[in-house]
Amino acid sequence: QVQLAESGGGSVQSGGSLRLSCVASGSVWKTFCMGWFRQSPGKEREGVAVIHKDGQTRYHDSVKGRFAISKDNAENSLYLEMKSVKPEDTGIYYCTARSGADGYCGVEYPSDMDYWGEGTRVTISA
Repeated sequence: QVQLAESGGGSVQSGGSLRLSCVASGSVWKTFCMGWFRQSPGKEREGVAVIHKDGQTRYHDSVKGRFAISKDNAENSLYLEMKSVKPEDTGIYYCTARSGADGYCGVEYPSDMDYWGEGTRVTISA
């Protein structure tokens, strides 16, 4: 089992910045992919950014060039640096992990992720 705990959510104005953090515990070594997914009001959950254990990253088209995902293996931590935020970035952001030795690590399918944190709320005002 893997436990994930997010922090760093809050309210900022459009154009501002925010940094989300996630601390993982448990059998983290059994995962090969970690990422951030979000649920915005009136929308289904969607992938925002993911990072493979080898460091490869993938982003949702809507956040490319504005968000950056990173991880600190020594601290079992995952981060999401959010810049130039927009009202449509509003939502609950979830830290996630996918178990296994290796495989595809992408933002397309939330159902691929095996572990989810409780989420942290991000509100962007116009």
